[in-house]
Amino acid sequence: MTQAPSVASFDQADEMRAAMTDRLVADGWIGGPEMEAAFRTVPRHLFVPDGTPLETIYDADQSVVTKVGAGGASMSSVSAPWLQARMIAQAGIAPGMRVLEVGSGGYNAALLAEIVGKNGQAVTVDIDPEVTARATAGLDAAGYGDRVVVVTADAEHGVPEHADYDAVVVTVGAWDLAPAWLEQLAGGGVIVVPLRMNTFTRSLALRRSGEHWASTSAQLCGFVPMQGVGERANRGLRLRHPAGGLVTLLFDETEVDDPRLLTGALDHGPAQAWSGCTIPVQVDFADLHLWLAGFLPGFCRVEAGPGTPMAAEGVCRTWFPFGSVIGDSFCVMELRDSGLPGAQREFGARGYGPHAAEAAEALVAQIRAWDAHGRTIPGDAFAYWPAGTAIPSAGDAPVCRFRKTHGTATITWPAAG
Repeated sequence: MTQAPSVASFDQADEMRAAMTDRLVADGWIGGPEMEAAFRTVPRHLFVPDGTPLETIYDADQSVVTKVGAGGASMSSVSAPWLQARMIAQAGIAPGMRVLEVGSGGYNAALLAEIVGKNGQAVTVDIDPEVTARATAGLDAAGYGDRVVVVTADAEHGVPEHADYDAVVVTVGAWDLAPAWLEQLAGGGVIVVPLRMNTFTRSLALRRSGEHWASTSAQLCGFVPMQGVGERANRGLRLRHPAGGLVTLLFDETEVDDPRLLTGALDHGPAQAWSGCTIPVQVDFADLHLWLAGFLPGFCRVEAGPGTPMAAEGVCRTWFPFGSVIGDSFCVMELRDSGLPGAQREFGARGYGPHAAEAAEALVAQIRAWDAHGRTIPGDAFAYWPAGTAIPSAGDAPVCRFRKTHGTATITWPAAG
């Protein structure tokens, strides 16, 4: 891991690193001259497994998996350069700052050290000794061994011996904010965290605003999950399809009253409902997912296993296999060609169970509500309220609430126009 890939020379790595940085600058991800200099300087190829092609290492859009678990899931990775740049910019990392990184790939810590300089400090913490050993080896090889403090510990408790921090940058998926992260921030400090809200993750830049933490920016992203005290796994419910195969309903924050009611749900339906709401083929609708996660009772992810008619028909496509459970029935979102000009697609739902039509109509009603409230949310719409903090009314604006162990995350949507 501490040597350049044999398929290319160091000169080629330098050229590719320069090209990657040029791309990041052109795409608007680089937040200033210090960040640009860091990306041009730090050798990313020293932090990835041997044999990884340079074309992959220095692809601005590619992450590199560095550890795989027993079940084949990614346990650690070096994030895509565009996302690392975005989160560094969200945190406003600058010379002289003290920064705590949660999750240790090594490369991002080196970027932080390069930016904060000798008058600042970069500390990185990870629960996995294999991960911190790999990060340490890469940092030593790249010349940052004496500029980054590497700690092996459960990040739930932060690293108090080096606090207070001007910024905490979390580079693993977090279901909640550990109180220690907030407590170890200096006054005016910022935490950037990929916060999971009922399945969906946004990298949020949060600063204290009175008794709560308010977002200044938000970025769609995905990360390997947190390990340790802060770990939170999804819960799955498997349903056997009468034609063969399994359909799995995955729940994050949703609780199902009685899962046994869904036995045999796939014997009924499907029943379809259509919203009348359309969207062009190339337009993103990720904020619809957040709306459904916040307002649709029984929200879940739906996975159609091999051999099921749902999989054969493409009902549970990888980018929107979401639905909900209502009592003894469930539904899943789907799209169809609208027949309108401009390659418009129409949102709808497909229901299963004794009350399949009602389940599908409930999802479609929320799609219409999302459409009425403007479809998108600004980066300052998110907030985190520590436990015991009163959440004031937002008037006519709808507010999603995601209850966590240590507090509540909220999203305030625009009032209907």
